[in-house]
Amino acid sequence: MTFKPLRRVALVLLASALLPSFASAEQTLRIGYQKSSTLLTLLKARGTLEQRLQAEGIRISWHEFPSGLPLLEALNLGNVDLSADVADTVPVFTQAAGAKLTYFARETPSPTAQAILVPADSPLKTLAGLKGKRVAVTKAAGSHYLLIQALAKAGLTFKDITPAYLIPADGRAAFENHKVDAWVTWDPYVASAQRQQNARILADGSELASYQRYYLAGSDYAKTHPEVLQQVYLALREAGAWTKANPAEAARILGPLWGNLDSATVQQANARRSYDVQPVKLDNLAEQQRIADAFYREGLLPKAVDASSVSLYEPAQD
Repeated sequence: MTFKPLRRVALVLLASALLPSFASAEQTLRIGYQKSSTLLTLLKARGTLEQRLQAEGIRISWHEFPSGLPLLEALNLGNVDLSADVADTVPVFTQAAGAKLTYFARETPSPTAQAILVPADSPLKTLAGLKGKRVAVTKAAGSHYLLIQALAKAGLTFKDITPAYLIPADGRAAFENHKVDAWVTWDPYVASAQRQQNARILADGSELASYQRYYLAGSDYAKTHPEVLQQVYLALREAGAWTKANPAEAARILGPLWGNLDSATVQQANARRSYDVQPVKLDNLAEQQRIADAFYREGLLPKAVDASSVSLYEPAQD
């Protein structure tokens, strides 16, 4: 008979020991980002978002990812709560994997901020010339869709090239060492390759891919913490406006974080990004559907995706 009270005491002590860790977890916002996540990188460097959330008793932990697809996979698995901007293509792939994601903000189109690059001395002059060539591209990135659209414009498909699926750092190395004939990437990698390797733009996203970048949260987190999403949304809007109004200061902060890029390169890259943060409306997802359909036609998605079958968080406007 003496065992039941003892067990009850043990359970109470165990629960008491666990409570602080649960409380701590509830007060931490885990943000996943990439090096090219300009606005959240600036917020992190300047401490602006911490200041906003500190008043609510919330601290932030930051987690860097090499590209958008592993970032959203981590979001889907619950390893992070919120994702910095990812290219419009990335959510389509995670949707195909059954992810439950909530869009809470977007950056309006920046079509010239991604491009197909060739070496300065390359004989390639037209998109049709990519036939039979080895092309570096990051799988599921916005540049992946740009390549599909560019090939289609030239009457080609993915079967007409040899794709080398590489994250940006590896794509840059392959491009520099002439292991590939072309490299499809986004800023600041485009600006860096232009200025440091004299890379030539074969085509950018103009009239091919509008290149919107989306901010997402895990749907469970979005439902339980809408007030946090509101604060992040407002901070992003402020950061976007500040970056456009203060290009030199933004470059001073970002240069060291982007591999010690010089100010002129950073400003060139940022000039091609809109950094105009807006809510996500249902009609914004029309291009998402075109992206999903294009990847499915190419056999790069395992199944058709309904791009509108996602949750949208509508922030209050400041």
